[in-house]
Amino acid sequence: MVQSLTPFQHAGRAEEPPLAGVSDLAPVERFALTLGLDPKLVTKLVQLTEALFAGRLWSFLPIDVRYHDLQHTAQASLCLLALGDGQRRANVNPLTIRDLELGLAAIVLHDSGFLKARGDEAGTGAKYTHSHVLRSCALAASLLPTLGLRRDEVDDVLGMIRCTGLAGRPDKTNFSSEGRRLVACMVASADYIGQMAAPEYPEKLPFLFGEFEEADDFSNVPREKRMFTSINHLLAATGAFWRGFVLPKLDNEFVGVYRHLASPGQPARNRYIEAIERNVVLISARGA
Repeated sequence: MVQSLTPFQHAGRAEEPPLAGVSDLAPVERFALTLGLDPKLVTKLVQLTEALFAGRLWSFLPIDVRYHDLQHTAQASLCLLALGDGQRRANVNPLTIRDLELGLAAIVLHDSGFLKARGDEAGTGAKYTHSHVLRSCALAASLLPTLGLRRDEVDDVLGMIRCTGLAGRPDKTNFSSEGRRLVACMVASADYIGQMAAPEYPEKLPFLFGEFEEADDFSNVPREKRMFTSINHLLAATGAFWRGFVLPKLDNEFVGVYRHLASPGQPARNRYIEAIERNVVLISARGA
C-alpha cells in the first residue's frame, strides 16, 4: 500500500501549517496519485483546470480575481483529498475511488464561474460572484463529458458544485448514491476549510472584500443591503462567520466530515481547525 501523503507533511516539517506553500495544482496531482485515483483522469483534470485559469482553453480569459484564484482552487482540492484519505483510513462509510475522482472534478471546477469570456472586458470576474456557482456548473457540464464522464456522473458533479454555494445543502440535493452525497459534504467542507486554514487567508481578505464590492456594484445591490460595508466590517465579522455560520454548517449540514482531517495517530488534533482558529484570532485583532 502506498503511504498516504497528508498536505501538512508534504514539505517535510511536521508542524508546518496545512496548505503552506501550495500555490498550484502540482501537489494536488501528486497526492491524488498516491491515493490511487486514475492517473489519466487526474492529469486531464489538472491540465484542463490550469489551462482554463491561464486563458488557454476555449474562449476564456485568464482568471483576474485575486481571492478565488488558482491558489484557492489548489488549496481546496488538496483539502478534499486529505478528507478522502482520512475517511478511507477511518474505514467508515467507505467511498469508492470513483466517488473521490468525481469529488476532485467538482472541486477543481467549483470556482471556474469567475472566468470571463473573451470580449468581456468590463471589470473582473468578481462581478459574477453572485452567479459564479451556476456559471461553474454550466462550464463543468460542457467540459466533463469530454473526459469520459457519464451523464449520471456529470449530474453528481454538478450537485457537488451547487453545494459549495452559501445556501448549499447536500441533504436537499439529488445524488445517485449516498456515497456521492457524502463526497458533496467533503467538497463543500474543503471549500470553506481550504481557504480559511490557508496561511494567506488573513492577507487575502481585502481581495475578498473587493470581490464582494464589485459584485454588489454589478448587481445594483443598495449599500444598506450589502453584507459588508467596508474591509474593517469584514475583518470584524470573520470570527462570527466562522463560529456562527461555517462551523455549525460543517458539523450539521456537512455531517462533520472535517473530523477526518485529524492528524494521523493524534485523533484529538486537527491542524486545519487549529490553523483556522489562529487566522480568526489574527483577523479579529486587525478588525477591532
